[in-house]
Amino acid sequence: MNLLIEIASFIVAIGVLVVVHEYGHYRIARLCGVKVLRFSIGFGKPLWQRVSKKTGTEWTIAALPLGGYVKMLDERDPGPGIPPADLPYAFNRQSVGKRIAIVIAGPVANFLLAIALFSVVFATGITEPAAIVAAPPAGSVAAKAGFAGGETVLAIRNERGSDAEAVRSWSDLRWKLLDAAFDHRRVVLRAKGGHGTFDYQVDLRNISDKEVDDDFMSKLGFEPGGGMLTVAGVEPGSAAQRAGLQPSDTLREMNGKRVDSATAFIDFIKSHAGRAVALEIERGGSAAGAASGAAADAATAAPGALQTLTITPDTRRDPDTGADIGRIGAALATQVPSVEVRYGPLESLELGVRRTWDISDYSLRMFGRMITGEASLKNLSGPVTIADYAGKSARLGLGPFLSFLALVSISLGVLNLLPIPVLDGGHLLYYLVEAATGKAVSERWQLVLQRAGLVCIVALSAIALFNDLARLIHF
Repeated sequence: MNLLIEIASFIVAIGVLVVVHEYGHYRIARLCGVKVLRFSIGFGKPLWQRVSKKTGTEWTIAALPLGGYVKMLDERDPGPGIPPADLPYAFNRQSVGKRIAIVIAGPVANFLLAIALFSVVFATGITEPAAIVAAPPAGSVAAKAGFAGGETVLAIRNERGSDAEAVRSWSDLRWKLLDAAFDHRRVVLRAKGGHGTFDYQVDLRNISDKEVDDDFMSKLGFEPGGGMLTVAGVEPGSAAQRAGLQPSDTLREMNGKRVDSATAFIDFIKSHAGRAVALEIERGGSAAGAASGAAADAATAAPGALQTLTITPDTRRDPDTGADIGRIGAALATQVPSVEVRYGPLESLELGVRRTWDISDYSLRMFGRMITGEASLKNLSGPVTIADYAGKSARLGLGPFLSFLALVSISLGVLNLLPIPVLDGGHLLYYLVEAATGKAVSERWQLVLQRAGLVCIVALSAIALFNDLARLIHF
């Protein structure tokens, strides 16, 4: 069932993004007076066709739904010549300004779609984890800043700035720290804890670009906290079963330290292979309402019996590092306090524009740093990862799926603007050179660059597919 959801979500996502991108080209081409011969969704054998009586455009849905194209009247295409009456409507006969507008319209349409989707999500509201920090690992950036766990981040500002931006959710905190990490800045987080509200200086100046990836918050020591960690399952014959751990047990403390982060708990267990750990659990309590919102009152949950178990993690060999690590054989489930983030129409539009700009800027800078070797090529993702995230976001609800769609739309827009021949950005480069010099790039040079661009695209696709497989089978 999950596989069907992933496939359906992937087809819907790609279909929407392709239609929007190609319609951008189509719409501006029509406005510029260019005759469009075909608008195709997908490649290969046509499954459905219809010719517009008004425009003469052939609308097609093809068998392979992994892209699409708009075919315009052009004298450079092989085949029978163009009737003289149609020559003024050929793409190559248009001014360089019109050709630039037509080429750039596809990526712009993707950015406009992302803005619209983000605006809808912000306006209708989305439930996200609250910006509560779990107890950070010793020596991490979060620990050095003074976080002990349980603090709620309220605002962020630059080290020497006076204007603070409110932090509404964990996602909001992540994006703001991501921006600071890319610029290698020190920022000040205003956070409220059990002993009052204080400023915490977070130093991101020494964070390398290779550390700025999907997992960079964990590397900084920031994990969502304030919730409960429960046991979802226990493997037969495992250390967890031998110690008496049972499904639905709530983990409270390990060796006297509070447990509210799955990552911190797993890291702790890994570092204690063969060493006894005192684990305080709550058994028989009700967790109802404990994670229903930022204002959830723990007193509403029925208390269970507190017990202390002694558990000795089994020693296993880490397949990635070859080192011995601890493992107890228990599946975990995390419940963290959540908040509903909702904005007014104008503020939603402003945030949609800002989020689209931030992600575009992040994508371009990340791609540039991958080229120079400053960032890892592991950040590239292909169709398998996209399908996986499409399915996961669809199962979470409409809001997460729309956010995912906006993110991929931005990625598609940015990718197509890269100055690589065979992409929109490559054609845009040709026309900008023509606009600057007054002479078109020769067909010989275009052919050479076209082949080089094709090699680049194949190489990027191969790397992305390799990364997909590496994530899938963990090699």
